[in-house]
Formats: sequence, structure tokens, C-alpha cells
Amino acid sequence: MNPINIIEQLKGRRPSFIGQESFKKSAVLIPLIEKQNQTHVLFEVRSMKLRSQPGDICFPGGRQDKEDKDAFHCAIRETSEELGIRQSDIHDIVPLGCLMSNINSMIYPFVGRIPHDKQLYPNKSEVAEVFTVPLAYFLHAKPKKYEVNFEVIPEDNFPFELIMGGKDYKWRAPKMDELFYQYDGKVIWGLTAKIIKHFVDILHKHHPNRI
Repeated sequence: MNPINIIEQLKGRRPSFIGQESFKKSAVLIPLIEKQNQTHVLFEVRSMKLRSQPGDICFPGGRQDKEDKDAFHCAIRETSEELGIRQSDIHDIVPLGCLMSNINSMIYPFVGRIPHDKQLYPNKSEVAEVFTVPLAYFLHAKPKKYEVNFEVIPEDNFPFELIMGGKDYKWRAPKMDELFYQYDGKVIWGLTAKIIKHFVDILHKHHPNRI
């Protein structure tokens, strides 16, 4: 195969994240609900029965399953299952991008609207409770930021003899910022805080005069 043929084959290819095949894909929904003439954001408190992150605050969502056509359908399905509503009760769904986490996970956040008069029936096996926060709070509040540093620890049989510097190689240890919002006794942090901040940043950028 000559260089011209190689280039021609690549021209029709849509670029993607390198290594994404090894990433787990998930999707979440930021549910917007009108409450007392204000737009509120709905959150879940994860059940204490769950093995992963019990008691943490999150958005409806979860792992993309084989039956999910894409992240969009995953977000709708998970929200429907967790809040006990029909998929048709979720309106005006818009994608917000993709968040790459430090645990080999790709999270696709969406925002959508749930009618204010819609009765919710949270799945108690996954959801301890639901609550809402006025969107105005996030539009004006600045999250507290803390840096988290990670240590690089190669496995025991790592081939140090194959790299310059050997065991004295100067690794670049990863680090990340953790964001924290606090409202009415609730602590919203981690990926959930990053997603809500991303959403708010979009609103500030595209609709500065409406905020």
C-alpha cells in the first residue's frame, strides 16, 4: 500500500479520541424543572445500598448498555428508570459535550426539561432521595476548587531497562481540580460539579444578557 492510497483511505474517516475503545461510556441528564416560577436543577442522592459512591449527589444517568443506540438514548433510559417516569416525559434534550474522566470513562452530559407537574417515583434501589436547586444559584455562585495530585506507581515487572533514566525516570504525575458547591446542607462535588459548571459556563457564554 503506497502513501497516496493510505491518505485516500484516511480522508473519509471521522477523527475520534485516541484510545477511546478502552474507555467505558456513560451518559447523564441535567433535569430542568420549573418550580415556584423559577428554573430548578434536579439532583439525586445515591442509595446507601449501592457499592459505588453511596450517598453521593449525582444526576440521573449511568453506563451505556448494548441495547442503547447511543449516549442520547442511554441518558433518557437511565433517567426514566431512576426517576420512575416515562421516556416521553423528558423534553427538549440537548447534548453538552463529552467529559473524559481520570478513570478511563467518557461521560456524555445532556440537559432536558421535565414538566413541573410530573410526579416522580424514584427507584429506591438506586436513589435515596431527589432534591432541586435553583439554577440561579449556580449562575451566580463560584465553586470552591481544590487540587488533587496522583502518584505514578509502575507495576512490579515494568521494563525500566527499556526507557531513558530507568528507575530514575521523571514521571509527570497527573493532577486534577475538584470543584465543590454547597447549597442548603447539600454538597455537590466531583464529576457532577464539573458538569453543572460546564453547563453554566455555556449559558454565560451564549446568553450573557439573560443572566
